[in-house]
This record gives sequence, C-alpha cells and structure tokens, in this order.
Amino acid sequence: MASITDSLALVGDRSVPFVPIAAGSLTDSELLSTQRDIAQVRRRLDVLAASVAGEVAHRSRRELGHAGLAASQGVRSAEELIARVTATSRRDAHTLVKAAELLPALARDDVAPVAPTPAWRAVIGDAVAAATVSVEAAEVIRTRLGQASEGVSEEALLDAATALIEVAPGLMIEALAVRAARARDELDLAGIAGRENALRDKRYLRVTKQLDGMTRINGLLDPESAAIVVPVLDAATSPRRGGPRFVNPDAQQRAEDLIRDQRSTEQLTLDVLVELIRVGARADDGTLLGDRKPTVRILVTQADLDRRAGAAFFDGHPDAVSIQTAERFICATGAVPILFDGDGRILNLGREQRLFSEKQRVAMGARDGGCLMCGAPTSWCEAHHIDHWDEHHGRTDVNDGVLLCRFCHLNIHNNHWRIRRSGGYYRLEVPDRDGVLRSTPLPSRSPAHQRLHATA
Repeated sequence: MASITDSLALVGDRSVPFVPIAAGSLTDSELLSTQRDIAQVRRRLDVLAASVAGEVAHRSRRELGHAGLAASQGVRSAEELIARVTATSRRDAHTLVKAAELLPALARDDVAPVAPTPAWRAVIGDAVAAATVSVEAAEVIRTRLGQASEGVSEEALLDAATALIEVAPGLMIEALAVRAARARDELDLAGIAGRENALRDKRYLRVTKQLDGMTRINGLLDPESAAIVVPVLDAATSPRRGGPRFVNPDAQQRAEDLIRDQRSTEQLTLDVLVELIRVGARADDGTLLGDRKPTVRILVTQADLDRRAGAAFFDGHPDAVSIQTAERFICATGAVPILFDGDGRILNLGREQRLFSEKQRVAMGARDGGCLMCGAPTSWCEAHHIDHWDEHHGRTDVNDGVLLCRFCHLNIHNNHWRIRRSGGYYRLEVPDRDGVLRSTPLPSRSPAHQRLHATA
C-alpha cells in the first residue's frame, strides 16, 4: 500500500501510474497531518503554475498583436488560453496570472524596465514563492490592501501585508478576506464611503427564463442590501442549521416542524423569499410598484375549471400548470382567475368611457398573451382601440381592443395601419407599395386562449 510520502513523491512523475492512498487506514492525527502535507504540496504546485501562467501572459501581451501566444492559438487572452490548456475556469487562470505578477520579477531583454514593485506587494510575492501562502490567499491580501486610498503610506501597507501573511496559514480564505478588509479599513477610514459606493454600484438582480420552464435568479447584494435580506432568510432556516434552542413552546414547535419539513433548505429559502415578496406587493402603497400593482393571474378556460381537468397557465409564463394548482391559487392566495367562454370573450364596458380600464387591460393581456404584433411582455403593452375612438367611433370593449407594445402601437398610428376583428380572431391590414391591403393573421400568444380553441 502506498504511503502519503510515496504518493506525494510520485505526483510529478507522470511515467508512473498514480495510486491514491487508502485514507481509511489512517488514524485521526495521521489524517489531519496528511491533509496539511497535501496543502503544502498544492501551494508549491501553484507557485509553479503561477510562474508558467505569468510567462504565458508575457508572451500573449497586447503589443505583440497576432504574433502573441494566445492570439496564435486562436483565443483572445492569456487567461482564456490557460483555462483551455488546464481545463479549469477563467477565474482560476486569472488568479494564477495575478499571482505571477507578485512573484519576483526577472530581468528581460524584450521589454522595457518596469517601475520597482512596492514593498508591500513584494512581500506577498515572496510568501507565494516560498509556498507560505496560497495563490488565492495572496490574491485576497493584494486586492483588499490595494483598495486603500493613495494617501496610505507604503510602510503602513507593508506592516499590514506582513501581519496578514503571518496569520494566513491558520485562516480559512473567507476569514482571511474579512481580516484583510478590516486591516484596509483601519488604514484608510476616509476611503470607506468610496468603497461602499463601489460595492453598491456592483449590485444587480437578473431574472432569466430557461428553456425547461424554470426561471433562474442571479445577482449580487451590496452590504446594505445583504444586511436586510440575509438575516430574514437565516431566521427562516436557522432550525435547519443548528439555530438557538427555544424556550417558547410555540417557537420550539415551529423549529421541530421545520426540521421535519420535506423541502430542502434551499427550497425553503426560495419559498420564504417568494412569500415575502407576495405579502410586500399587497402592502405596497404605490411608492415601489407604481399604480399598477402586480397580481398573480391564472389563465384557465371555464370548461377546464368546471370539469377539474385540463391545463391552466400563470399569466406571462407559457408552461402549463395543473387545474389543482389553479384552484389552490384562486381559493387561497387571492389570485385573479381570467375565465374564457366558448367564444373567447371576457367582458364589455361599451362606449361609456374613453380609456380602457385596468380590468380590461388584464383581460386583454390574458387573451393576447402580450403584444399581439411582436409578442413583447404584457407589462410593456398599451391598450389599442382597433376601431379608433375618434376616427371610427370605436367602442371601449375588450373585444375591440388589443394589447400592443409602445413601438408597435406607434407603428399602427403613424402608418395608419388597421387591425380588424372577425369573431375572436384579429388580422393586421398593411398596404403594400401599390396600395393594396395585405392582411396578416395576429394569433393570440396566450397559452390558455390557444388551448381553448384546440379543445373546442
């Protein structure tokens, strides 16, 4: 059986088949000691990797143009080339290149001399070269201290870097990041506001619909936003993560119920967030959400609802949900059901009012599924009288109105195009160059409306 010493000695010998050790045979102390030895070897390998990555970056530098190494291999940057060769991520490659910048510089004949490396950066590079700290730890120290204002002295930065290097081997990388940030702030109190603004500028939330029907949420919280959001989610899931013992019997019962809950902690976190948004949307006074407060709407045919079989749809989402889900939302959560009769008609208000009401807009959104011309989301759309109010004495009825995004709405009016209705169907009439009207069908994009006609 190979020992850890034998295995580590053979790591670099690719002519010998690599055989991992049987970790189960190690005692507790041997197991932890082995883990430390492996970490030390990894740091040494990372130094070699950083050195090579630095040379790849040097041979791929911008001024070489297409003659550069990366460009000659058909990629745009040294990081991309390194990631491709090593089958790792661009982030890992970037970390190696940045670590290489810290290593003691070699004199080169092919480039002009560079300015001397600041002492605080040089001491980090020396620690990487000696495998005292990992390249990731070095990057954390470099970036945090590098965020200090120019008014901070080199001596102060050197002292801070030296102190961080000393404690780095005994800290997890997350703890080191916190320690380095505190050291930076102690040196540069005046720069805190600027760094705070920089982090705030990075905040974002991106919502992306996926092809499988799911919707992905991706984002970054700045410290202030995280201070509001994270404690709420932590409080909701704390019993799952060894939260405090409860003296209050009700709180203790809730914790026990939560532990037995079949949902994963991640699913529970999402459900809590969704519920908070739902409750908050109801309580909003218009300050955040404007005068069109969002509402969950279920699109379903009356026939499907009556026989409790078929399909329903959430407004704005093409994937079907069960009739049982529709019934649950209608009954328990205040969702608004949009019911279609056999002709696909919903409601009429006649010509008593000039503008379409909010309820009529909702009905048209359920029927049209967005802009009837280009398919833009319902939330982007305006209500359009197909028989113009002034010119054709049109009625403000749902059947005589359609949803159009602002771009398509302007095209209709500016070009004097017409949309005409025949029963429950609409067509766009546009004259060609010879003045002959060409009629194009404008089918509904609402999945519930399409199902109505498919099952008629």
